[in-house]
Formats: sequence, structure tokens, C-alpha cells
Amino acid sequence: MLIVTGATGRLGSKIVNRLLERVPADRVGVSVRDVRKAAGLAARGVRVRAGDFTDPATLEHAFEGAERVLVISAAIRGDAATAANLAAVDAARAAGVRRILYTSHQAASPGSLFPPQRVHAATEEHLKRQDVPFTALRNGFYAATLDPYIGTALETGTLAVPQDGPVSWTAHDDLAEAAALALAEEGAFDGITPPLTAPRTLDFADVAAIVTRITGRRIERVVVDDEEWMAASGLPRPVAEFMLTLFTASRKGEFDVTGPALESAIGHPATSVEEALRATLGSR
Repeated sequence: MLIVTGATGRLGSKIVNRLLERVPADRVGVSVRDVRKAAGLAARGVRVRAGDFTDPATLEHAFEGAERVLVISAAIRGDAATAANLAAVDAARAAGVRRILYTSHQAASPGSLFPPQRVHAATEEHLKRQDVPFTALRNGFYAATLDPYIGTALETGTLAVPQDGPVSWTAHDDLAEAAALALAEEGAFDGITPPLTAPRTLDFADVAAIVTRITGRRIERVVVDDEEWMAASGLPRPVAEFMLTLFTASRKGEFDVTGPALESAIGHPATSVEEALRATLGSR
């Protein structure tokens, strides 16, 4: 049994669909907080069980009979995220799996300015200490993160955000394909992977130029002072401070990394940011 956690999330659902292209449904299981949201998967023959990283007692049943488990990093922040990820890893090991897989990030580091990367680094270190083969998928930065910024830019004509740096924007679809490959085929990836990214990094000036080209409407990139941006965001201060760390980390060059491993694994060119944005804008 190949288990995917968080299968109703954006990345998780894409991974399951890709996995079902490779293996029969009766070899696939999912662990979700709310089984009702996975009714469509159950109808396709996928084993659906309730499991919550923040309630480790639920994971024993969720992972029962698993050969490999893909732990999709918890969609929460801070120490709670680390604890949840580690609980899932421990539960997979206790279930007797032959391999634990984890969706990490190409910028995982205990010294990162972007807090989720510190969570990924801690989870990778925990995986190293297990007596079970593991795969940490060092994914590029999700291109879908751009969507809210693009929406605002189309309303105002300006992409007004703090100073940034190049980012390895990478499509969910490509990363899901690589994750399904890693889960279905033993030995596809082992240990901490090279960066799984699209071949180019882009900053927000590049993104503004792409949106201008796609829409025919000039989108101006405007650099906003950090404090001014947080004050104007309308977000609670802790949330705004968290969002700002994306920009401070990119200025440092944390996301200015690419590599050929993703394209090599999936066997075709990775989706470009322009292709991803055309799809997003076309659906509006």
C-alpha cells in the first residue's frame, strides 16, 4: 500500500491523481483529516482513512499496512508544524514502512530567514536519524504562491511588494508528477534530492513583465518599504511579518537555485512561470 497524507490539499490531490496513472487504485491509500472530502477517491477504489498529524494516535490506523508513506508537510506554522511532521514520520516508521517520503523544499536550512525552511530542515534531520530509507523531495517554490499578488496587480496596475530576489517558481503539476514517481518506483530518489525546480529563477520584476505580456496591460513593478507594505496589507501583524520573510529570504538568495533533476525525472520540460500564469489568468 502506497499512502499519501494530506490528499485533499492542492499538492496532495495532484499527487494522488498522478499516482493512479502509475499503479492500480487498490494499491493506493490516503490519510486525510476529513474523510468526507475524499469521497471521490474512495469511489475510485482508493483506501481512505482519517489521520491527523496533530493527533498522532489517529495515524496508526491511517498508516496500517503501508509499504511507503509520503508525508506532505503540515500546512501550519512554527514549532507545531515541526512536531506534526515528526509525528507523521514516527508513525510511518512504527507502521513498518520500507520507505518514508517527505515534501521538503530546495531552501531547507536551519538558518533560513523563511520559517518554513527551518521546519523542513528539522524534519530532514529527523528522517536521517530513522533506521528506514527515506526520500526528502526538495521542491522548488510553488508557482501558485504568485496568484494572490497577480490578482491584486491586475486590479491596480502595479505589482507593489517589498524588495525581493530571484525565486525558483515551480508548478505543482510537475512536482506532483515527480512525487508520484518517487512513491511508485523504489529507487527513483533516495535521501535528500537535488533541487526539484523549473530551470529559471525569476523575481517580481520578471513576473510583472510576464503578466504585461500575457494580458497586454502594463503592470508596473513597484518596490514598497517593508513596514509600509505590512501596514498596507490589511493582515494581522504576525501574519504580515510572516509573509514578509518570503521577500527577506529571497533578497538573501535563498531561492535562487535551480537544477535539472526535476526535468530529468519527469522526462519533459518543466512548466514555465509564463505557462503557469497563462493557465491561471485564463481561468479568471
